[in-house]
Amino acid sequence: MKITILGCGNMGLTYARAFLQYHKTTFDDLTLIAKDEKHATELNSMKLGKVITGITPDAMQCDVLILAVKPQDFIGVAGSLKGKIPPETLLISILAGVKLDTLQEKLGHKYIVRAMPNMPAQFGMGITVYIPSSDANVHHLSTVENLLNTTGRTFMIENENLMDGVTALSGSGPAYFYYIVKIMTDTAKKMGFDESLANLLVMHTMHGAFHVMNNSDTGLDELIRKVASKGGTTEAALKTMKDNKFDEIFATALLNAEKRSKELSELNGK
Repeated sequence: MKITILGCGNMGLTYARAFLQYHKTTFDDLTLIAKDEKHATELNSMKLGKVITGITPDAMQCDVLILAVKPQDFIGVAGSLKGKIPPETLLISILAGVKLDTLQEKLGHKYIVRAMPNMPAQFGMGITVYIPSSDANVHHLSTVENLLNTTGRTFMIENENLMDGVTALSGSGPAYFYYIVKIMTDTAKKMGFDESLANLLVMHTMHGAFHVMNNSDTGLDELIRKVASKGGTTEAALKTMKDNKFDEIFATALLNAEKRSKELSELNGK
């Protein structure tokens, strides 16, 4: 399968490595598009695939084009891409806030899948939600699953309006997790733990708690109750969170992330 990746940042390179690791393509059939000569030198040193500087006819001779540029760069890139993508090529866009109709209109292309991966994809533990254009067929969906499953799990939705929620939940979600972990480790250090032990306690607790949740038939409320003994330390901590409306603050944060995604969609659609 001939694959071209336009936008060789963290996610673009994650796909390059995953596609090679799982033999979805070969070095000779994988093309990485560099922004300039300096970028080309950097990409060549990684030895992941052929490197071409700029959007050239050779770079566009592919079965699948991965569009992984920054959303704010889309309009400029679209001007260079329009009319150059072969009609039968499947385009997979991971641009946050750029809708299918905008992609089709600006690129003049029919076969498009809009996807939202997340950071754990770098370690094969990601979750990617995608939605195909109405023109995409079963073969295209099979190709998407075959490629994106190399970075974790995939899930198709049919309502594009949900993509803003996906962006807020799974796309941005890892940052919320890191934020909570940071608060816990910083507080542990204030308690007197050195950084190494603080990190070990918090990260192993998070890791273990996930496995309990993932392997239990018990609901989350019940799991919380099992840890929070009446009159104990956990109950004191949870009461502080509830008294300070932590749940409302966190819910508002998620809704604001979704709102911002909608705003970006409107901006990118103009």
